[in-house]
Amino acid sequence: MLEMLPEWFRIFFFSMVPWLESRYVIPFAINSLGWSWWQAFPVAVLGNMLPIPFILLFFKHAEKWLRNYKFWSKLMDWFFARTRDRAKDSIRKYEYLGLLVFVALPIPFTGAWTGALIAYLFNLKFGKSLITIFIGVLAAAGIMTVVTLTGIDLLYIAAGVIIAGVIMGLFVFFGSSKKK
Repeated sequence: MLEMLPEWFRIFFFSMVPWLESRYVIPFAINSLGWSWWQAFPVAVLGNMLPIPFILLFFKHAEKWLRNYKFWSKLMDWFFARTRDRAKDSIRKYEYLGLLVFVALPIPFTGAWTGALIAYLFNLKFGKSLITIFIGVLAAAGIMTVVTLTGIDLLYIAAGVIIAGVIMGLFVFFGSSKKK
């Protein structure tokens, strides 16, 4: 059924899907659809960014309405607590830089949607958050494009992400343990 849709629309649409986003759709477009990186990159990034201003501006209204239902209220309580817990140290300390790094890392459960949720949960400013998320989306899409084009083994990338995470964790730990 999806084959009936134009390829550009599939790339654009799937880039709007949370946790897929442009960082995973670009390799799909290049490897499965035969698109050039310079064709897939802008379509995927635009698709990835389309829902973000709406999330930043209107999520509070959606949350208020969904809280009328017990299932959604419990789910949001769990998800918001988990998101706040995962992001609180880096966002509170580094704010937009922490948000940028969070969105730019092309690993599961990071990205523009989660970044927009973090900006909402931590009451970050709309304009700065939108620009920060856009830069993070460009970085994540760029990383995955380079990985796809160079054929770098994903095992090496996973090891690099783990090492970078450990280094960042040590930086945050030792940076936050200093006496003020």
